[in-house]
Amino acid sequence: MSGLRLLLRKELLEQVRTMRLFVVMIVFALFGLISPLTAKYLPDIVKALAGNQLALPVIPVPTVADAVDQFLKNLDQFGVLTAILLAMGAVATEKDRGTAAFVMTKPVSRAAFLVAKLVAIGANLLLAIAVAGALAYYYTLVLFRPLPIGGYAAMCLLLWLSIFVYAALTFLGSTLAGSAAGGAGLGIVFLVITLILSALPRVGDYMPQALLGPARSLALGLPPSDLAAPLLASVGIIVAATALSWLSFRRQEL
Repeated sequence: MSGLRLLLRKELLEQVRTMRLFVVMIVFALFGLISPLTAKYLPDIVKALAGNQLALPVIPVPTVADAVDQFLKNLDQFGVLTAILLAMGAVATEKDRGTAAFVMTKPVSRAAFLVAKLVAIGANLLLAIAVAGALAYYYTLVLFRPLPIGGYAAMCLLLWLSIFVYAALTFLGSTLAGSAAGGAGLGIVFLVITLILSALPRVGDYMPQALLGPARSLALGLPPSDLAAPLLASVGIIVAATALSWLSFRRQEL
C-alpha cells in the first residue's frame, strides 16, 4: 500500500485541525465522568424529587456493577452514533468535492487511501474511549471500590471494538454512496440489521453487542463467558467491510 504513512499522517492531522478529535474526546470524557456519578446518586435524586407524593418501590443500594453498567450503556449508545457521524462522509465527501481524484494523482494506492482514513477514525474513537475510561475508573474507585485495572482496560478495548464495527460498516456505506447523507443512511441500515440479528437466538451471540457482556465481566474481575465468538465475528466484520470498500472503490471513476 504505497503512500500509507503519508496519508495516515494527513488524516490524523486533519482530525486535529478540524477539532473532531477534541470534540469527540470531550464528549466521551463527559459520559465517562457522569456514568459512575449517575449510578451512585440517581436513586437519591429520584427520592428527593419524588418526596412523599409517590409510592416508589424500594430502590436497591447502588453497587460497583451499576457504575460499570452505566458506563457501558452510555458509551455504547453514544459511541455507535459517533462512529456513524465520523465515518459517514469519510470517502463520499472526498469523492463529491473531487479531492479523492486529486489525491489519486499522487503516487499512492487506493487501498492506502481507504486504510488511512479508517485507521484515523479508529484512533479517534480509541483515544476518546481511553479518556472516558480513565475518568470513569477514577470516580468508580472513589465512589465505590477499586476494580482490576487490567480488566477495566480490557473492557474499554472490547467496547471500542464493538463501536468500531459500526464505523467500518458506515465507512463501507460512505464508499458505496455518493454523499455523506447516503453514507449515514447506509450506516443506520447496517445498525438496524445488526440490532435485529442480535435479538435472534444463536445468531445474536456473534453480533458486536455480544461483546458487552464479557466486557462487563472483565471489568468486575469475573471470568468472561462466550468471548471468542463475538470477538472473532466483530474482527471479521471489520475486515470484510474494509475489503468490500476497497473492491468497490477500486472500480469507481473519480
